[in-house]
Amino acid sequence: MDVTADPAIPEQQPDRLVGADRVLAILAELARHPQGAGLEEMARAVASNKATVHRALASLRRAGFATQDGRGRYVLGDEFLRLAFAHHEARPEHERIRPVLTELAQRYGETAHYAVLDGETVVYRAKVDPPRGAVRLTSTVGGRNPAHCTAVGKLLLAYALRDDAAVRQWMGERVLERRTAKTLTSAEALAAALRQIREQGFAVDDQENEVGVNCLAVPAFLSSPSAPSGAVSISAPAYRTPLSDLVAEAPAIRSRVSGETKEI
Repeated sequence: MDVTADPAIPEQQPDRLVGADRVLAILAELARHPQGAGLEEMARAVASNKATVHRALASLRRAGFATQDGRGRYVLGDEFLRLAFAHHEARPEHERIRPVLTELAQRYGETAHYAVLDGETVVYRAKVDPPRGAVRLTSTVGGRNPAHCTAVGKLLLAYALRDDAAVRQWMGERVLERRTAKTLTSAEALAAALRQIREQGFAVDDQENEVGVNCLAVPAFLSSPSAPSGAVSISAPAYRTPLSDLVAEAPAIRSRVSGETKEI
């Protein structure tokens, strides 16, 4: 069968696609060299001659996606970084934190959550179960729990209520719901717990919300270096992962979530 080329498609389209692929490969290679890379180094990395790579870099420089430092080495340009950060900041928080939740769920073999504070309750924005072997928890994305008896809730209250007086004002005349025998229901007990959270930088739920389930939570700083946008937690059946095991991992969990230790 005779196949005739479509006249509407320019003959050079395959070349243009190859050229575009090459430019993207060079852009990706630049991202691997935060200290910059020379022309010859870039040419070897993308298996192209220096003249071709130089033309691609020139195009990237005109767009602001690449630049040269004081040593003449090529680095990612400010315009590319601006667009990347703007896109990242515009993404919903729960989508930005999901890779971290997935990593934690895989590493510890338990369920990871991301939750935000909403008045007297916390709202779960994301949940990742481990790939296998986990007891599925009853929490759901969009579900709520009282803030005072959850690790994520107490962690966020520790930031929102800065002293004992703020705790008493937050409680007012109401009586806190008792979910289990371990639930903190008085202003004094809650204030003491929040003081400890401020000192240690993480919060725990020692079967305070649900019998047989314990939890550890750390802050997530997605939009501010000092005020958490929400909290990340690892929840586990107490018989399988004792709370002491989670507490021992608190520094590693916090470091992974926040990138660095931040004082409350």
